[in-house]
Amino acid sequence: MADADPRSVPTADTLSAAAALGSKAAETLHRTRQGGLEITLAHHATEAWVVMRRPHLGGLALRLPLFAAPDDCTCTERDGRVEVVCRSSAGTSTITLEGDSFDLEQLRVGLRFRPAHDIALRELPRDLVPLDEHDEHDDPAGAQGRIEAKQRRLNTGLLYFEFARPSFGKVLYIQNLSSLNDYFNRTGSKPEDAVGGEWPDLGYRPPLDPESGKALLLAHREVTLYDTILVIRRYSENGEADSAWQFLDMLGAAYRWLGAPALSYHDWVERSQRTLADLAEAPEARIEHYGRDYFHRYTASEYPDVMVQLSLLSAIREWEDWSGEHQPLASEILAGIERFYDPQVGSIRRYLPNVGSDKDPDAVDSWYLYHPLLNLANVALTGNAQARDLFLRSVDYGIRAAQHFAYRWPIMYNMRDFSVIRAVAEADQRGQTDVGGIYAWVMLQAFELTREKRFLDEAVAAIEAAKGMRFDLNYQANLTAWGAAACIRLWRITGDKSYLTQSYVYLAGFFHNAQLWESEIALARNYTNFLGVTCLQDAPYMAAYECFDSYAAFERYLDLGGPDLITSVRLLVGEYCRHALDRAWYYYPDALPADAIAASPRNGYIAPALNFPLEDLYPDGQQAGQVGQEIYGAGAALVYATRAFHRIEGAPFVLFSDHFLRAWKHFDETTIAFRLDGQDGCTARLFLQFDGGAPDPSAYGLRAYDGSDLAFRKDGALLCAEVSAAGSFLLKWPGTRSGDSPPAS
Repeated sequence: MADADPRSVPTADTLSAAAALGSKAAETLHRTRQGGLEITLAHHATEAWVVMRRPHLGGLALRLPLFAAPDDCTCTERDGRVEVVCRSSAGTSTITLEGDSFDLEQLRVGLRFRPAHDIALRELPRDLVPLDEHDEHDDPAGAQGRIEAKQRRLNTGLLYFEFARPSFGKVLYIQNLSSLNDYFNRTGSKPEDAVGGEWPDLGYRPPLDPESGKALLLAHREVTLYDTILVIRRYSENGEADSAWQFLDMLGAAYRWLGAPALSYHDWVERSQRTLADLAEAPEARIEHYGRDYFHRYTASEYPDVMVQLSLLSAIREWEDWSGEHQPLASEILAGIERFYDPQVGSIRRYLPNVGSDKDPDAVDSWYLYHPLLNLANVALTGNAQARDLFLRSVDYGIRAAQHFAYRWPIMYNMRDFSVIRAVAEADQRGQTDVGGIYAWVMLQAFELTREKRFLDEAVAAIEAAKGMRFDLNYQANLTAWGAAACIRLWRITGDKSYLTQSYVYLAGFFHNAQLWESEIALARNYTNFLGVTCLQDAPYMAAYECFDSYAAFERYLDLGGPDLITSVRLLVGEYCRHALDRAWYYYPDALPADAIAASPRNGYIAPALNFPLEDLYPDGQQAGQVGQEIYGAGAALVYATRAFHRIEGAPFVLFSDHFLRAWKHFDETTIAFRLDGQDGCTARLFLQFDGGAPDPSAYGLRAYDGSDLAFRKDGALLCAEVSAAGSFLLKWPGTRSGDSPPAS
């Protein structure tokens, strides 16, 4: 957490704000209230100000540039939305202001500008100014506060902070970057770290073209310059878990204003079938060692490592259970996996014993020890004796490592003597802060396999050791997601509700690193990035593996959390998973135009015909696949297919839902009952997928449990319906038999 220095010297921007806000020449354009806030919209000289005050308890002011003193301003109000149009020699500025209909302290302020002639923008001041408790003079220099979280690179343009004095409350500020795409593309700018600042100069600063140091706005072409969302809570929650809860609650409140894009349907089942064929047949995928086939990490590149083999094995085993079909690939991987075990260390290792001299066989990233164990335990929990034996032979080494580092892992260490090779990441000078989360999940898997309490104790120790890191907890997205799932599982096992609330700390870190905006910058217009999460705390890209692994973790999180999760968490986690089913499709090279794919990746090469995802997609429109094409991420399609698509015995279709489907059961031979695991107020999409095209939708019935009948409609080869994401339903299809007993679910 970054603490503001109360002795800090006011900047020129602060002083200019004080002069403008205290000027008697300022002209009031509109007054209103929202919750406990008194709101004034005014202009002074070349700026407009939206001032929000809690009488005698401080306030906030938003600064909006007008570029010239207006000749006239007109104000209209309709349906709770205020619009002010100011005309000047520079052009026409349109300011919009709307609030929450329930009178919560939630506001949205926009500025569109139509220049009268070409204008070159240079650096503008940040737009958010905190105010002290002296209502009569609006002094920004008198307020003190603390910033908890701010934008990381190209993730959500957010700022989360609280007032220390006066007691105005907690604030989540978001600049809705989706609305500003036109500005970015016209000016050649990118909103990297565009939201932030140091107290008291806070908020958004429009980015400039890095080459020219300015931004050119062309005459008579209107452009949105600001789309600001403010969520304010009078009573600050300051404890770690409470502050995380409040962040998620406020982010959930802002979500409806962020303009989530429409979703596309993708056939992950067919993609999975092609993936399995490519894994089996493509020479770029495999290499022989010790008379066994092993999978490369990237296309025809990198030595086989254990994470690759076990990630694929876990996904393939899930596919076997889903499809009811044996996959020889699973047996082939199991046949060779023992070679990764080192009896001297007492654990599986990253590389095979014959790894090349260009690799340090004893070096291991902290998370790289535990993720293979997670997938090995997945297979063991299906009843596979070989996987169980190898897991239990390796897990005690993982415990020794955790205890040696006191549950605070470095970036990389030597497996033989625990000597640290690299202690911290350059970006934040911290180690792998969230490894304790995935470690705790692995310990809970061991507890499930053995019922030995020592594993439960280890999970508790790891989660306890991570407390206090607040928004510095996230290191790698999927590790953080598994940490949230581990907390929920600990709560269910122990009954200690503090683990439920601690899960919100992991989720706050995860969604702090999310991209709650849809980029249309350059090549990014060819794919969606909305609700993508950068793979590392300092990474410039979203990664395929972290995406599907987080999806898998969140499926468990929602299942274990059930109705006890707060509304905003159910919303955000559910929406992450829902959008992942669309966003992840664009990691595959055949879903992108050729010019959107890197020609010379760092690892291997790109083979567009193969169903292996690219590692990297960029919100700023760089070419995808600069890191390489992941064979280790090839299980992605299988993970999405086995959780979003449902094979129903006796049905002539496969059922797809973009929310997790729970508690489904045959009602009779041609009817099933099921419940969707979404949030009230959200919409879920159901699709029936048939071999050979969709039949007449009138023959298929869908009824909500409140008795209302819903209709399928034909959409190409599918039947589709939109329903409540939190509903329970009956689905009926035409029968060909009668009098039979219903099949088991």
